[in-house]
Amino acid sequence: MTETTENKDLVQAETTEEEVAQAEVQEEVELSIEEQYEAKLAELQAKLDDEENRHLRLRADFDNMRRRNQLDREAAEKYRAQNLLSDLLPVLDNFERALQVETTSEEAASIIKGIEMVYRSLIEATEKEGLQVIKAEGEPFDPNVHQAVMQEQDSEKETGVVLRELQKGYILKDRVLRPTMVSVNE
Repeated sequence: MTETTENKDLVQAETTEEEVAQAEVQEEVELSIEEQYEAKLAELQAKLDDEENRHLRLRADFDNMRRRNQLDREAAEKYRAQNLLSDLLPVLDNFERALQVETTSEEAASIIKGIEMVYRSLIEATEKEGLQVIKAEGEPFDPNVHQAVMQEQDSEKETGVVLRELQKGYILKDRVLRPTMVSVNE
């Protein structure tokens, strides 16, 4: 019996060792499953963070695009008459030249008077759209609104002052349509 008891003890010891080994393997499997879940969770969290950042960037881009479109619409409305008024500037110049012609006959004077009436109504219409004449003579030279084409010398005036206006310049609201051509004092 002793051998049997020893065999039983040996079998029990082996069984216990096997159970302990299986328990360890089970714990390792459970740990590795937990580690796998943690790794998967970390991966999913990183993907979520990336998607949130992407969403925020897209949202910011969309807001910027909407703001730009709004500004473009406002500018288009504000300057809707710019092309037409730019095309009318030579017409205004020609009216002014026609009005400078001296007349000797009564017939020519009445034609000039009619031209003057048309010119005034054209000026009123352009002013309603926001067109303004740039003041030049006697003003300090401003390269933003004046274009110097000549320099003259007048000792009675300060240096850098506009002496003569050679061609009128115009501003539409806050944009220069055409700078004033001027002669500046040296």
